[in-house]
Parts: sequence; C-alpha cells; structure tokens
Amino acid sequence: MSDNDVEILARELLSAHETGQMISVPPSARPGFDLNTAYQVEATLKRFREAAGHRAVGRKVGYANKAMWRVLKLETLVWAHMYDDTVHQSDRNRATLTLAHPHSLKIEPEIVFGLKQPILSERLGAIAALECTDWLAIGFEIIDCPFPGWQFQPSDFVAYFGLHAALVIGERVQVQQESIAKLVDELPRFQVRMSKNGEFVEEGSGKNSLRSPALCLAELAGAILRRFPAQPLSAQEIVSSGTLTAGHPTHSGDLWTAEVTGLPLPSLSLQLR
Repeated sequence: MSDNDVEILARELLSAHETGQMISVPPSARPGFDLNTAYQVEATLKRFREAAGHRAVGRKVGYANKAMWRVLKLETLVWAHMYDDTVHQSDRNRATLTLAHPHSLKIEPEIVFGLKQPILSERLGAIAALECTDWLAIGFEIIDCPFPGWQFQPSDFVAYFGLHAALVIGERVQVQQESIAKLVDELPRFQVRMSKNGEFVEEGSGKNSLRSPALCLAELAGAILRRFPAQPLSAQEIVSSGTLTAGHPTHSGDLWTAEVTGLPLPSLSLQLR
C-alpha cells in the first residue's frame, strides 16, 4: 500500500471507532495489506489521535500465546497503543465505565505494569523486566471488534487499535527490589476468578499470558525494539500484558469482578453503563 492508501485506511478505521460503524471487509482481505502495513496504519492513527489532543500512555498486547503464533504464522506477539482517554484508574478497586459507540464488546482480566525506566534490551528475562517496573495491578481490558463475527487476522488487530476500547486499572502495588524474586515465582502461578453479576464465569492463571506476565512484558519490549528501535518501551508507560482468560462478551449493566489469589492484589469490580 502507498502512504496515501495507508492514510485513507487509517481514516476509515478511525471513523468506525468514533461512530460504531462496522467494517465489512477487514484490511487483511484487501490487496497489499500485511502486518508491516498494519503497523504503519497504527502509527498513523496515533498521529491522528495526538493531533486531536490525546496522548499515548502505553501499549496493549495481543496473541500472548505461542501456540497461536504457529497457527497464525507470527514470529512474536503484536501490540497497539493505548491513550489517555481510554485508560482509567479505579477508585477503591471499583469503577463504572460508559463507552460511546461500541460494536461488540468483550472483557478480559490482565496484569498491568507501570514502567519506571525504559526497556532497552531485546532479550530480557522475567527478573530484568520486573527491575524496570514501578508497579503492577490487576486490570480489565475492554476490547471491541468492528469486524463481523469477530473474524480478523493479527494485522487487523494491530491496525484497529489492538481492538482496545478501554483499560480499567485496579490498585497499583509497588514492585520493590526485594520482592522481585518472589514475584517471578508467583506471576506464572497466581489465579484470577472472573464473575459476572455474582455468578462464576471462568478461572484463569498467570501462565496464560506467555507463561508469565513478566515474560510477556519482556517479549513485548524485545519485539518493539526489533521492529521500531527508536521507539522502545519508556518510563511511565503502562503495559496491559495479555488476557488471563478467554474474552467474555459484555453489555451495559453487567457487573464484573476479578478476584486474585496467589498475588498481593485486591479484587477489582467494574460495571458497564
């Protein structure tokens, strides 16, 4: 695709985002569109959003599951930016959220990291990734899909904001140097229990995010450096590190709760309105 084609596609996707219109033909079904083009579109959308007065505050992860990489012929996970108007901090671990123009929403529990310094190495382990981290929290990622039947490819995911509609962050727990070794052990094994309107839905585990959310953070940092060496994860960025359960459909009125065991994180509740 030419630069002009990229800009036209970005404007189409931004319009769908702002109006709730569906996109009947995903970008991946169009000539000349691939993952490289998808990141060009994502960068163009970032430029459009910044021109409208918004600020990129972090990145969200997609396909934090190596089994999916083989099926989809991916070499690593994918990502997209999150913004100051889509990332929300809960109040005492409770939040309400209204989304203006949803298409088809799902909710995912994720571990969220806040960085205190840039990550400038392509090959980090869990310990080194956590040494760059200021805090962690449980969060709810709300994803929204403008493609009929939730049928899309990784390149479509990247081009359309990573399907990111909102992120709600629970209580932030500081990562202390002396606690990192314990966190490395806990992050693959902790459990999160999802309930909707008081009814149990699913239990997930840290291992579902690339075997550990800390390893997912490290993989993301390396993947970004390989593709965009001048745009590493930086200090103050927020990273939503991949879902711990399946994504579950959600609608206005639903009250969701994520209860965490095996990590020193309190429960988080979110009601959609």
